[in-house]
Amino acid sequence: MSARLDETWQIRRMRRDDIAAVRGIESTAYDYPWSERIFRDCLRVGYRAWVIEPVDGPLAGYALASIAVGEAHLLNLCLAESARGRGLGTRLLDSLVAQARREAAAVVMLEVRPSNTAARRLYARYGFIEQGRRPGYYPGETVREDALLLSLDITP
Repeated sequence: MSARLDETWQIRRMRRDDIAAVRGIESTAYDYPWSERIFRDCLRVGYRAWVIEPVDGPLAGYALASIAVGEAHLLNLCLAESARGRGLGTRLLDSLVAQARREAAAVVMLEVRPSNTAARRLYARYGFIEQGRRPGYYPGETVREDALLLSLDITP
């Protein structure tokens, strides 16, 4: 699958040979980044994974999701710092939601750090609503941070 966004951007399925670039984005965006092994395992078990890239340049971001039993779970969505603020996160969410609907999911769930205000704004604009908290979900320098549990109803 490859979706044309305009003349310069495309979304396609993540491949194993994308993992090094994905890890590069991940390691600059997060204090506690996923390992190469986690990304490899996600692809191995069949999680849905996309990358977004300019036609003539390096990867700008990625998203991974698990879709099963009527539910999609966004596991990770990240953009390179230079790619933020261009609507690319929304485009990745569009791909996830479209795939989830094709697979008969009724809801998309995700966790997000309360301190990640940019991601929280993106998810709020997209229509996600807070369903609860997962205490101590994320690692932190001195104390673990809660996760906000968000959901989006995607039933037709």
